[in-house]
Amino acid sequence: MTAQIVFNIIIGILIINFIVDKYLDYLNAKHFDDAIPPLLNDVYDQEEYLKSQAYKKENFKFSSITGAFSFLLTLAFFYFDGFAYVDQLARGLSDNEMVITLLFFGIIMFASDIITTPLSYYQTFVIEEKYGFNKTTKKLFFIDKIKGWLLMIIIGGGILALIFWFYQQTGQNFWIYTWIFMAVFSIFMTLFYSSLIVPLFNKQTPLEEGELKTALENFAQKVGFNLDKIFVIDGSKRSTKANAYFTGFGKKKRIVLYDTLINDLEINEIVAVLAHEVGHYKKKHVIFNMISSILLTGVTLYILSFFIDNKLLANALSVSESSFHIGLIAFGVLYSPISEITGLIMNIFSRKFEYQADAYAKTHFGAKPLISSLKKLSKNSLSNLTPHKAYVFMHYSHPTLLQRIKAMQ
Repeated sequence: MTAQIVFNIIIGILIINFIVDKYLDYLNAKHFDDAIPPLLNDVYDQEEYLKSQAYKKENFKFSSITGAFSFLLTLAFFYFDGFAYVDQLARGLSDNEMVITLLFFGIIMFASDIITTPLSYYQTFVIEEKYGFNKTTKKLFFIDKIKGWLLMIIIGGGILALIFWFYQQTGQNFWIYTWIFMAVFSIFMTLFYSSLIVPLFNKQTPLEEGELKTALENFAQKVGFNLDKIFVIDGSKRSTKANAYFTGFGKKKRIVLYDTLINDLEINEIVAVLAHEVGHYKKKHVIFNMISSILLTGVTLYILSFFIDNKLLANALSVSESSFHIGLIAFGVLYSPISEITGLIMNIFSRKFEYQADAYAKTHFGAKPLISSLKKLSKNSLSNLTPHKAYVFMHYSHPTLLQRIKAMQ
């Protein structure tokens, strides 16, 4: 196989991914004006439904433009030897291979982020603002951006440096040590993400004493769930959209409620949301997701070990000498079809788990409050109630609102 054939395969994968993605978006958009199913008639009134349709259409148009822009920019980068240029630039700044690798990815990521920042700004301060979602100030937007960069440098750069060091020390066997490290890191983040990373962006406070906390604790006690950490996060400083999530396991597990969720829902509806999250824990979904993620990481790293430092891949990207970072870039594109398949499989499991968590909430608290909470959350985020089946199958990690309600009846 020649370098030109490898290059053509890479370009072919990029083009196919783009076409499939845009076709699914198109199919989904064709259903924006569908009539609301009878079971969901009470989600929107006529004015709200028209607003939700306008929101969906505007986002579709914007994502189509930005997606095409990103795709053309990516193709141009490949065709005009962009990776070779960045490689030469990094090598002009250092002769240390680890530093060159860090500079290579740092330049690409920062350049990409700077190019897409105006698009993100427009999404936040024009589209989200227009439909009443945005609560972010311009100052907070850029502070978040800077914090994100710092985390990318410290955590992302640190992980990349360690992986490269494993590669320097062990050669093709680097994948074993990287896998062990990534497994430990994944468990560590599952346990401590909410207490270490989240506070950098949001304030979390223990849920104050009152009727809501009592109701949540009573339910947890009833089902034998040790709940001593319920936190409220100030999501309202960025958006009106509501959320809740469960994180950690063992003594480090905690329930986090967005303040917008508390404002939008009644107490029994919030307890129903908790019941759903407890269902995930009781059904061992957190453990399954963590183990499957670790196993998939191991498989990916093992396959990567056969591609890394491959001269053919380097030549395909117009780089004369093989290197760790060029091999990683080429592998990322070549592996994407497999990644799409594994992502699809994980989405299938995720949707199944959502049904199981809903069933748990129905059994232990009742379906009615969970259904009403899901309807309110859909309404308040102007959710699409009529997505195309193919789009749901490929992209949704949760069943649609209609599917969830039917399953609970």
